Amino acid sequence: MQSPDLRVMVVDDSVFFRQLLSVLLEEIDGIEVVGTAPNGDIALKKAKTLHPDLITVDVEMPGMDGLELLQHLQTELPETFVVMISSVTKKGAKCTIQALEKGALDFIEKPCQDDPEENERDLSRQLKRIMAIVVNKKLMTSTAASRAKIKPAITTLHQPDQFQCNKIKLIVVGISTGGPAALPVLFESLSTDINVPILIVQHLPPLFVDELVESLNRKVKFDVVVGKSYQELLPNTIYIAPGNTQMKLAKPPNANAPIVMLTDDEPENFCKPSVDYMFRSVGEFFGNNILALIMTGMGRDGVLGLEELKKHHATIYAQDEESSVVYGMAMEAVKADVVDEIIPLSLMAKAIEERVHSDNPVGGR
Repeated sequence: MQSPDLRVMVVDDSVFFRQLLSVLLEEIDGIEVVGTAPNGDIALKKAKTLHPDLITVDVEMPGMDGLELLQHLQTELPETFVVMISSVTKKGAKCTIQALEKGALDFIEKPCQDDPEENERDLSRQLKRIMAIVVNKKLMTSTAASRAKIKPAITTLHQPDQFQCNKIKLIVVGISTGGPAALPVLFESLSTDINVPILIVQHLPPLFVDELVESLNRKVKFDVVVGKSYQELLPNTIYIAPGNTQMKLAKPPNANAPIVMLTDDEPENFCKPSVDYMFRSVGEFFGNNILALIMTGMGRDGVLGLEELKKHHATIYAQDEESSVVYGMAMEAVKADVVDEIIPLSLMAKAIEERVHSDNPVGGR
């Protein structure tokens, strides 16, 4: 018998949900559910025996909750991936963001529609997406372990052209899976001396964006806000697109400068908010004064927007594979030949500062 691609354990205090998750997981090729548990204490004991590749963990459980279990697993079974299962509540969103910041790979929302069949389809879609990420991470981890330890370094793909040599006045960021962990690392390291506004599209549902903004405000020196229509762009302010809404820049009649605008336009790349949508809107206003970052995340949202920004001679940085939870969006941008530099997360803040304080797109390197 061929061994499964992934051995999964399901942890949830609901018998019904444990059974539903197990059935849906077993329907995915290459997935074997090796065990279940109703709470964190039992899960930890079983996990030490079963050594699953992945554990799905309910955020809210009696006794040892999902956050506490995550911390134990990271200490005692560091090779095991953890995906949080979250209810669509403020408490669930807050705990999930904390878990993602502490190292959980990703999360799945418990569907709450009136139609049980639609709930199953929604859950199945989310599970398939997560399993694809975990299989890829497992391959990456084994490959990385076989390599010699290499010091993180910046890779320059394009030397600046004459039109790029200009002062940065706006930073835009596209990010998805892995973002809630990467953004604090980036902005805790970044100096407020940059004095430019920052627009971010992070793929998250509405409640989760609110919690991410609250969390970042506790950790970083920048002002972090959820994007709203008619906001002026202020230096050292981070505007994060709200969930299930498109965010762009627009310049109303008689306005002196572009402002933030929210719309109910259709999803792009199945994403709302969409990185492409936001990136596409900023070029006409800031041109070669833009620094665009494409970071960890699945899919290729952002590539078309970066191609438009490239026509305006914007500077474009991509997060490297080693520091990305999922090397998808950044990889697709590199493949499209629109990236100027590939940068590890640990060096991204320094690279931004050098670029902002220089007229040279590669910071004089």
